[in-house]
Amino acid sequence: MPTTPPAPSTIRTLPSWLLGRAAARGRSLVAEALAREGLKMWHHVVLAAVADLGPVAQAELGRSVLLDPKDMVGVINDLQAGGFVDRAPDPTDRRKNAITVTAEGKRLVARCTRAAERANDALLAPLSAGERERFLEMLTRISGVPEDGAS
Repeated sequence: MPTTPPAPSTIRTLPSWLLGRAAARGRSLVAEALAREGLKMWHHVVLAAVADLGPVAQAELGRSVLLDPKDMVGVINDLQAGGFVDRAPDPTDRRKNAITVTAEGKRLVARCTRAAERANDALLAPLSAGERERFLEMLTRISGVPEDGAS
């Protein structure tokens, strides 16, 4: 990974700046791993959400991953073209589309999950097992993301 020039001394000790740098490095490592599986980050996020939530209304899916509806259409189109999801009228409300993961999509999610885990292992490699556990606990607390995934 290319080195980043040092930040001015007034900001390089700010937790927000350090978290941003760590997040950028993490995104880069995961994006590279997903690219080897043929996916971009948003494709992986949406596919994983469909695997967790599906069948799920397209609008609900967009809200759950905080993706703009216009962007969601393109991501779903790509995933459907790849054979990873099916889109059909929602049986409870035919005005809506229900998105379902396919068998191939489930296999891809599993491969991408392993690839993302390896990338995150590389990100956290400088930490001991105990430090990783404490870091993840603290990061969860300050991120505002509920531990159980509920909103």
